[in-house]
Amino acid sequence: MQSKDSSPPDGGYGWVVVVSAFMVMGLTSAVLKTFGLFFVEIQQHFDELASTTSWITSVTIAIFHLGAPVASSLCVRYTHRAVVITGGLLAFSGMALGFLGLNMVWMYATTGFLQGLGISFSWTPAVSIVSHYFSKKRALANAIASAGECAFAFTFGPFFQWLISQYGWKGALLIIGGIQLNICVCGVLMRPLASSCLLEASHSATETTAGNGASGMDKEDKSPITHKTFNWMLVRRPEFVLYAIFGILAAMSFFVPPLFLVPLSYSLGIDESWTASLLSILAMGDFAGRLLCGWYANLHVTKTVHLLTMTITLISTSLMLLPLANNYLSLAIFTGFYGFFFGTTVAVHITVLADVVGMPDFDSALGLFMLIRSTGGFVGPPLAGLIVDMAGDYRAGFYMAGATLVLSAGFLVTLDQLQQRKERGSWANIKPEKSAFPYPSLHLLKLQ
Repeated sequence: MQSKDSSPPDGGYGWVVVVSAFMVMGLTSAVLKTFGLFFVEIQQHFDELASTTSWITSVTIAIFHLGAPVASSLCVRYTHRAVVITGGLLAFSGMALGFLGLNMVWMYATTGFLQGLGISFSWTPAVSIVSHYFSKKRALANAIASAGECAFAFTFGPFFQWLISQYGWKGALLIIGGIQLNICVCGVLMRPLASSCLLEASHSATETTAGNGASGMDKEDKSPITHKTFNWMLVRRPEFVLYAIFGILAAMSFFVPPLFLVPLSYSLGIDESWTASLLSILAMGDFAGRLLCGWYANLHVTKTVHLLTMTITLISTSLMLLPLANNYLSLAIFTGFYGFFFGTTVAVHITVLADVVGMPDFDSALGLFMLIRSTGGFVGPPLAGLIVDMAGDYRAGFYMAGATLVLSAGFLVTLDQLQQRKERGSWANIKPEKSAFPYPSLHLLKLQ
């Protein structure tokens, strides 16, 4: 059985942490999602090809995922607060230096690399610390925090467009960088929560020193307290491997619908002005799904892994039905369903990861999970594009995404079966202690 953090507050100051994480999600993920507004401006300024310009966003996404294990390791070694503050400074530096706009390589290094590293160092610990502060209400807290991405993305689109029109793309980058400095303020509010692992290690070290007397004092300088370290051995745990495979397959699918939704609407002859509203419908459905699923998961009516399996199945169903749309109304309805079920998945998938590995290893697991999942994000869109090219129809990309999600749900079912088998095995190994209880069944209830 996994040890847990000692008495997570499940409220109180934890809600301040949730609000801070909500802001961090908006100032990182939402900025990344709406950065496409700068694409044409930067391309025209440097007179480069679209493929060359797109590498700015590609570098940002790559560093965001590749930096996650580093961010998690720093959280384990130092504090979540320190890493978030560092991330805010890096994000600001990336935008502020991008303001100079020297050349395309400069943009790769600043708004690409530095911004991606800043997002990684801010997003990863913000997600992690929320799970440390909550236990019973973890799903609800994660859902509220993650909703910041949707809320900010909904407003950042027109706001960034206004900034570009008023101050040019360079001035807009500088202003956005200044806004991202608020990540540092959010980081300051993320007060560290003592881990039971460190407390137990400290207690154990104290008992060892007291028991060994002078010899214990000789060893104190060498090893006063056993500190937490980043656990790379999680890749040997079957439960984590199964969940990581699910993450790869899910990531292969999640990046496809936003990529082909607009081209599909054009192929149906839908007017360009109406097409833009589909992205807003997607964002609103996403926002509603996160909050409602977080609230439902907080009721503990359904096991989180079962809830995630259901939401993944519903997403795949909506993706399979979406290509059947033949006009704006039907396409908007299916887009809303997809956005809602996508939001429900995002609301609980971090909570399921915490349940799978336990809180002592959660920081390490989150970093490794992000790193492994990134392969799906890199492979999914090109694979879907290849299938679309072969079929000559954008609908094929949605079918591919839906089928991949069905396959990912199979790994969640396997994970659940493995967990249940281990739980049954652990109960079978429990032997009733000698006591005054005449009824063994009541004694087992007492152990619970």
